[in-house]
Amino acid sequence: MNTKLVSKDKDELFKAIMELRSIEECYDFFEDLCTIRELESMAQRLHVAKLLVEGRVYSDIVEETGASTATISRVNRSLQGGNDGYSIVFDRMKDND
Repeated sequence: MNTKLVSKDKDELFKAIMELRSIEECYDFFEDLCTIRELESMAQRLHVAKLLVEGRVYSDIVEETGASTATISRVNRSLQGGNDGYSIVFDRMKDND
């Protein structure tokens, strides 16, 4: 965890997110919290991460997601040297299927 990011406001945000109990509640909360573009960007990055983990190449990811190569590179750097946040989420999602 990057301690430079830690703050009481972010703690409060993450605690609020952890209280959500359904997809519908997530839609309601995130629609209130984010712009449509912000939410689409987060969803796109998650999709890009999933495709990178599957071993897909950049050109296929660009075509499927519409993400820029800069976005794909950023997500790839997070997968390679980040905090394993994507891995945690993907593992848990797999376990819940």
